[in-house]
Amino acid sequence: MILREVYLEAVRPFTDKPQIKILTGIRRSGKSTVLQLLKGELLAKKIKQGQIITINLESLEYADILNASALYQYVKSKIKTKDKYYLLLDEIQEVESWEKAINSFLVDFDVDIYLTGSNSHLLSSELATYLAGRYVEIPVFTLSYKELLDFRNFYFSAEQNNKNLFLEYLRKGGFPVIHTADYTEESAYKVVYDIYSSVILRDTVQRYKIRDIELLERVIKYAFDNVGNTFSGKNVADYFKSQHRKIDINTVYNYLNALEGAFILYRVPRYDLKGKEILKTQEKFYASDISIIYATMGNRDRMIAGILENIVFLELKRRAYSVYVGKLDNAEIDFIAEKRGQKIYVQVAYKLESEVAVNREFGNLLSIHDQYPKYVVTMDEFWKDAIEGVRHFYISDFLLADSW
Repeated sequence: MILREVYLEAVRPFTDKPQIKILTGIRRSGKSTVLQLLKGELLAKKIKQGQIITINLESLEYADILNASALYQYVKSKIKTKDKYYLLLDEIQEVESWEKAINSFLVDFDVDIYLTGSNSHLLSSELATYLAGRYVEIPVFTLSYKELLDFRNFYFSAEQNNKNLFLEYLRKGGFPVIHTADYTEESAYKVVYDIYSSVILRDTVQRYKIRDIELLERVIKYAFDNVGNTFSGKNVADYFKSQHRKIDINTVYNYLNALEGAFILYRVPRYDLKGKEILKTQEKFYASDISIIYATMGNRDRMIAGILENIVFLELKRRAYSVYVGKLDNAEIDFIAEKRGQKIYVQVAYKLESEVAVNREFGNLLSIHDQYPKYVVTMDEFWKDAIEGVRHFYISDFLLADSW
C-alpha cells in the first residue's frame, strides 16, 4: 500500500487530541486507504488491535447499525476496558443522525475518533451543532501529479519520462484505482464512469431526493462543458430555454448544490480586487477529477485550457489554499490563492503562441500592483522568460514544485 503522506501529515498533529478527525472527499478518492494507513500507524505505536474499532458502514456486515442508537450500542459492546479506544468509521453519512452517536462516544468513553464521509455538506446540518468546535475536517482529493509518479514507480518497473506521465495524468486523471494497473484510456473511462454513476445515484439523486435525473445530467454536462468559464444559474436556465427545455433558476442552484455536496463539482467564487469583496454572480465550477469530464463527455481537446485550469485548481486546493477567480476591472485573473495571510496569483493557458497571448496572460498579472508572487502556467516547455517578476512554469514543473 502506498503512503499518501500529505494526508497522514494532516492527521498526525490531531492524533490523541480531543478533536474528531473527519476525512471528506469524492468516493474512491482514497479516504478508506488513509484510514487503513492510520490504523497501521496506531498498531506500530503498540496500540492493541482490540482497542481499534474499524467499521465500514457501506458493508452489509453493518447494515443493522445504520442509525445513531444502533451504532452506539455496537461500539459500546466493543469497549471492554478503561483504555483509550480508537474509532475508525468509514462513510459515516450512511448512519442516520450520526452526530448524536459521535457526541455520545465523546461523552461516555475515552475515544479518539476518525471518520470519513462522501458529502461536503456532512457538517452543515443542524445536527452538526452537536460537534461544533470539536472536529477538524481534512479534505481528501484524487491523486496529485506527484502522487501519480509515486504510484507509477510502485506498480510499474518500466521507466517513463515525466512528460509522458503528465500526458497520462492529463488523459486519465487521478482516481487511485486507475493507476494501480495498466488501463487503456477506454477502460479507464469505463471505471471512472462507474464511480461517477455510483456517486450520482447514492450521493446526489438519493440523498437530495432528485426526481428528474435526465435534467440533472444535463446540468452536469453544461457545467463540464463550461469548465474554465464563469456562469450563473440564469445562464444555465437561459441555455435550457434555448433548447426548448424549461428549468427554474432555483432548481439549477439546487442541482449545483447537490453536485457540490457529492464532490462532483467545486464552486469557485469571484473576488473583486479593487472592491476587496467576494462577488455573488458569475462563479466558476471545476470537476473533482478531470477524468469524470472525459468519462461523461468524451475527449474534449478543444477544452484544453479549461482542463489545465481544472488541474491547477485542484493542486491549489490540495495544498490548502482558499481559491478565488479574480476580477480586476474588465480583466480576469484565473486564480487568487490565499493561505495563512499569503497570496499567489496564477494565470493558466495552453500555449503562449503569439505576442497577443503573451501580453494577455502576463499583462493581467502585471496590472496587479502588489508584491505577492505571480505565475503563468502553460504547456510551453521551452518558454523560460520571466517578465517584470512574473514567472512562467511548464505545468508539470508547477505541479511538482515543493513551494511557489
